[in-house]
Amino acid sequence: MHLEDRILFIDGDAIVIDKPHGLPVDYLRAGGPSIEGRIDELMLGFKRPPTAMHRLDQDTSGCLLFARNPRARSEIQKSFEAGAVEKTYVAVLGGELAANEGLIDLPLAKVSSAEAGWRMVGDPKGKSAQTRWRRLAVRDGKTMVEFRPLTGRTHQIRVHAREGLGVGIVGDRVYGFPGGEMLLHASRLVVPRGSKPLIDVAAPLPERFGEWDLG
Repeated sequence: MHLEDRILFIDGDAIVIDKPHGLPVDYLRAGGPSIEGRIDELMLGFKRPPTAMHRLDQDTSGCLLFARNPRARSEIQKSFEAGAVEKTYVAVLGGELAANEGLIDLPLAKVSSAEAGWRMVGDPKGKSAQTRWRRLAVRDGKTMVEFRPLTGRTHQIRVHAREGLGVGIVGDRVYGFPGGEMLLHASRLVVPRGSKPLIDVAAPLPERFGEWDLG
């Protein structure tokens, strides 16, 4: 599908698309398709390609924000740095949660080895990472959870699900339950932009979530 067909919001300063599952944002060393390699599909008459303002993992779908000019990029970056951007994710975890909601406060650090490559782990000496969560539904031994990260660490939700809640995400080959597509979706994005109108956009739950829904 053409990326233009996945636009959820657009004005002269910003674009939000519903990023497809399986498509990385940046070029991969091994090659293959990426958002960066197809950025011309989002120029839409502008001479300058838009700039991605954050990242989603390759296997995560949903709201991905781009700035269309340097002024907008600066304004949006200020919102990110001030912690004013609100992100909401939905995931299906491979086990049942008894509690209804809570706050995961688990610092994260990067570890690597020649055999296994790199991954993020909970580490008291790592960078601060906090995620609010809320149980949405339980079915067939699995739980749909809403996550609202308060920080933006690499793989934060995936590690917080596994180490903070004790149950990884379905389809997560590194931190959760391998097999099938990863059930993690960036469902909503709220972005203050100074004097410009607030961006508040939602991406519908993808077909890969099957019978799960947001009610």
